[in-house]
Amino acid sequence: MSDLIDNARRRLLRGSIGTAAMVASAPVLAVTTPRQTEGPFYPAHEQPDTDADMTRIQGHSEPALGEVIEVTGRVLDEDGKPVADALVDVWQANTHGRYAHERDSNPAPLDENFQGWARLMTDAEGRYRVRTIRPGAYPVTAGWTRPPHIHFKIARRGFHELTTQMYFAGDPLNETDRLLQSVPEPGRSMLLVEFSAAAEESVKQGSFDIVLRRV
Repeated sequence: MSDLIDNARRRLLRGSIGTAAMVASAPVLAVTTPRQTEGPFYPAHEQPDTDADMTRIQGHSEPALGEVIEVTGRVLDEDGKPVADALVDVWQANTHGRYAHERDSNPAPLDENFQGWARLMTDAEGRYRVRTIRPGAYPVTAGWTRPPHIHFKIARRGFHELTTQMYFAGDPLNETDRLLQSVPEPGRSMLLVEFSAAAEESVKQGSFDIVLRRV
């Protein structure tokens, strides 16, 4: 992801400055993670289990349904320095594309074993990790189905609070999603994450770095 941010910065510089001399003397422009709508399904009620493993709920013997994945990443500032002790809210639909929220009218089934919401703190290097399942797509209106995505809200004193969404690279529904396609490049690419499994791992992993803007 750091390479992606560096490439995005270079593209912005090329597009905004006309000559090589001006590029050499201009400051580097920071690319922060694009904002995305919070949506209507932010968790409305406190729940006892909001740990980093959303595939299991305390007191339940069965795991959540669906493909287990792990999302890791770092929260960074505009200079690429880690942001420690940032609060990271993560929430999403279950494998069927339904949120455990009273306002979700999707007739898809609920999963009583899916946690659906995690609250994390970044470590000294700005790192976070969450274990979850790949969410399902769901219909919004006629002709618009939202692709699988995961919501993130990040808060830290001294930075603007950021709400955004992470998408799965290569999903065909990305091309017609109105929210994702409303983000101009290079920011759109920052929201797309590739998932793959290492040879010794059965769980697919993806890296999603998040860049905050200072107050």
